[in-house]
Amino acid sequence: MKFGMFYEIQVPKPWHEDSEFDIYQQVLDQVQLADAVGYDSFWTVEHHFFSEFSHCSAPEVLYGAVSQRTQNIRIGHGVVLLPFPYNHPVRVAERVAVLDLLSNGRIEVGTGRSTTEIELDGFGIPPEETRARWDEALRMLPQIWTNETFEWEGKYFKIPPREVVPKPRQKPHPPLWMATTSAEGHELAGQKGLGLLSFTLLVEPPELANRIAKYRAAIKDAKPTGAFVNEQTAVFAMGYCGESPEEARQTAADSMVWATRRAIDMVLPMAQKAKGDYSYLQQIFGIDMDTITFDYLSDHDLVVVGDPEECIRTLKLHKEAGADSVLLMQQVHNIPHEKVLGSIERFAKYVMPYV
Repeated sequence: MKFGMFYEIQVPKPWHEDSEFDIYQQVLDQVQLADAVGYDSFWTVEHHFFSEFSHCSAPEVLYGAVSQRTQNIRIGHGVVLLPFPYNHPVRVAERVAVLDLLSNGRIEVGTGRSTTEIELDGFGIPPEETRARWDEALRMLPQIWTNETFEWEGKYFKIPPREVVPKPRQKPHPPLWMATTSAEGHELAGQKGLGLLSFTLLVEPPELANRIAKYRAAIKDAKPTGAFVNEQTAVFAMGYCGESPEEARQTAADSMVWATRRAIDMVLPMAQKAKGDYSYLQQIFGIDMDTITFDYLSDHDLVVVGDPEECIRTLKLHKEAGADSVLLMQQVHNIPHEKVLGSIERFAKYVMPYV
């Protein structure tokens, strides 16, 4: 199993003049440490309008800085939002190519369509069109990267012949991934030959195993969107490796509960009117927020929190479920920067060698 770093870039209140500046500098310090101690990858979201929960609205700018502060760690969109007008596919292709050149071929391209009303309404994107807009933009990307001259005529984009430069360093192009929070999405990622970014909320390891099995079955007969099949599975998890069970709980428990409840709150408006491709979100209706305690998250193996022995036990469940990589979100809400650095080091020293 490989280990990755995953970020929403959370900036808890109360804020002061340098709150966002300080957090971004801390993120750079954390990824530099992760690169030095052997983490495989660094991923961030692209989110908009998520005060406190996610201040990562321009991840491609951050990746440029990360590329110059690190040597080996791979840098992943987790994800770039493809439904236009979030991003135009030509601009995505250009930015990825520049990042791939700056990083000496270390870019991974995760793609997604968004699941929140606040973001979709803010950009004027009809929810019922997100899948189609994502799909068309996704199909354009590998053609832009691999053809000297690119042209396109589809439902959402009409582009006359153009030479799109520069081209990525990785040939034929950087690996393509798909993020999903639904069981059906795991199968779709496999059908398209995309790497799987399983960003599932409140999904226990046995159900995770079922979803990854759907992906593995589907990818056997994949019709790849890109120039090759990217058969990799990465699973998101909030994590903190503490000095002891007591210290881990004291440091991380409240922040893990806050982040979980806030994530549910953000998708709830879409769940309330979910239709078509978003109907799976209706399962959130049955969740009683009062039941989302740290004991619940820990007892159901929904977070990776504890001393090294407990973290090893939980991560082995993810490995047995079929995950090739686990993307650990350790910068969570009020966990201090120094504690995050310690967790990064303990995962590398005491947990990674055994998982």
